Amino acid sequence: MKRPAMAQPVLTQASFFGRVRTMAAIGIRMMFFDRLKLAGTLFGVVFAVLLGNFQAGTFLALLGKNRMFVENAQVDVWITPPGTRQFQGGKPLTDSQLNRARATAGVAWAEPLVVQTAALQLPSGGSEPVSLVGTRRPRFVGGPWNLVRGDTRSLLVPNGVIFEDSEREKLGGLNLGTLRELAGHKVQAVGFTWGLLPFAPAYAFAEQELAREILKVAPDKHTFIMVGVEPGVPATVVRARLQDALEDTRVMTRDEYMKEILTYIITATQIGLSFGLSTFMGVLVGMITVALSMFSSVIDNMRQFGTLKAIGSRTVDLALLLFTQAIIYGVLGSIIGLGAVAGMVEGMRNPQLTPVLLPEAFAITAVAMVGVCLAASLLALVRLIRIEPAMVFR
Repeated sequence: MKRPAMAQPVLTQASFFGRVRTMAAIGIRMMFFDRLKLAGTLFGVVFAVLLGNFQAGTFLALLGKNRMFVENAQVDVWITPPGTRQFQGGKPLTDSQLNRARATAGVAWAEPLVVQTAALQLPSGGSEPVSLVGTRRPRFVGGPWNLVRGDTRSLLVPNGVIFEDSEREKLGGLNLGTLRELAGHKVQAVGFTWGLLPFAPAYAFAEQELAREILKVAPDKHTFIMVGVEPGVPATVVRARLQDALEDTRVMTRDEYMKEILTYIITATQIGLSFGLSTFMGVLVGMITVALSMFSSVIDNMRQFGTLKAIGSRTVDLALLLFTQAIIYGVLGSIIGLGAVAGMVEGMRNPQLTPVLLPEAFAITAVAMVGVCLAASLLALVRLIRIEPAMVFR
């Protein structure tokens, strides 16, 4: 009688990708086995995504309020008073500086801008401030944008002023053709913008001669000088020439001006610190929640992990299991959290202050939260390393 062949021992190991696939499958099964723990861990990730993105979006909205004029005005180079760091007037600029700017090589045009606060008299007897912008015909550079009624040519109407639509009720129920007193001067509403609400009072626009008359600003005094460069000439080159010609001013390109406003907000105000700290705390809470949840899962499944070690799983295999769980937590929590943030932003949309959720935030958030979850999984991995395979036989 022929003796049966003896089974040969398996002397080879599974491929790396085979081990990854196996450990990932086990990790996913363990995640969804305890649904309550899964929900608790996801809550930590979602909370971090919600708070982080909402705070970042609110910061971007506040930043947008500070630099909306520089961002939207079709200006290549700004000539500002010395020491300027925001869109805010200082020492008046003069006609002499305006003429020197116009004579500088590479300058296609240079126009003055006047910006000051004026009080609008209300029918009730009170008054409301507006930031009156005087823009010069025929270019109307620095003039109104986001117009919902009227257009820039409306400023050619005698005593015509364009106001902010969202402030119409606050300004006494304005409509097209409504007459009001602005700093003691009769004006009429000839158009409306939408969302032009900086930290200062809402912007209102008038042709420059009318604005100077209302604000009592001399014809040779200007808040800013706006410059357009000739085609093909780099704005930075023109900026350097203007700075050499106008040493008693500060000259910045549009991008430099916007960057300066950002730097000022972050370094010279509490806004950057406040929002940065709250965003960090949200991410930290999420990281702690994920770390504790994954550590608790290891404690609850000590014998199962010990069994895996006893049948040949190495520490690197268990690490793959935990990292798979961490990646799923990060991606799934980011999707849920970003969906919630997008819904909140859409529900809060208004001209006053709407958080800004950039398209890049989706990819950045997913990568950041996966990184946070991977870092959080290290605590559980430290505990796994200490597990003895022999514990399953005790």
